[in-house]
Amino acid sequence: MPLMNKMGAEALGTFWLVFGGCGSAVLAAAFPQLGIGFVGVSLAFGLTVLTMAYAVGHISGGHFNPAVTVGLCVGGRFPAGQIIPYWIAQIVGAVAAAGVLYLIASGKAGFDLSDGFASNGYGEHSPGGYTMMAGLIAEVVLTAFFLIIILGATDGRAPAGFAPIAIGLALVLIHLISIPITNTSVNPARSTGPALFVGGWALGQLWLFWVAPIIGAAIGAVIYRFVGGEKSEA
Repeated sequence: MPLMNKMGAEALGTFWLVFGGCGSAVLAAAFPQLGIGFVGVSLAFGLTVLTMAYAVGHISGGHFNPAVTVGLCVGGRFPAGQIIPYWIAQIVGAVAAAGVLYLIASGKAGFDLSDGFASNGYGEHSPGGYTMMAGLIAEVVLTAFFLIIILGATDGRAPAGFAPIAIGLALVLIHLISIPITNTSVNPARSTGPALFVGGWALGQLWLFWVAPIIGAAIGAVIYRFVGGEKSEA
């Protein structure tokens, strides 16, 4: 498959992840009386990955996440030379999704970017007031397990055809655990899109949501290669 096709699939998938996941948080989480809450937002993020993995995963591999791309490379499943093109596509998709979400959300009276716009944060910008260290540990551990699940579910020895379900449900679980801590990233592109619109504190704290998921992804890939006995194919 040509690289441009793969990049297009990654941009589409990341757009859907950010628009669907962050959109549910911004537009529906606290909707008067019948908001979907943390559980609904968690399901939304998981469903975006599940649906797009089936829709375009056969084109690009269905990363939709710069940390996943790095993890798959460390895990021997992805060539290092394509990391930057994938990152570019993922960030473009995430920023475009945040832009469309902003156009929609700003159509309601009282909308204010200072409310957070589903940005990730720690300290005073953590939904539960968790410290930077707590956020760092959570993001590293959760991304590591996300990569272990991705590598395991897509292993040639695993049951065929079910990987998107396992991966999507893993992302649901990750959000159920960590929305109160950091508003859940485990995905630098997902964090970048909203942060560019919020600016200020969101951009100032964005570093953590690049560093921690990438470190976690690499750790998860190393663990899976050790446990699964995989050899590099990249």
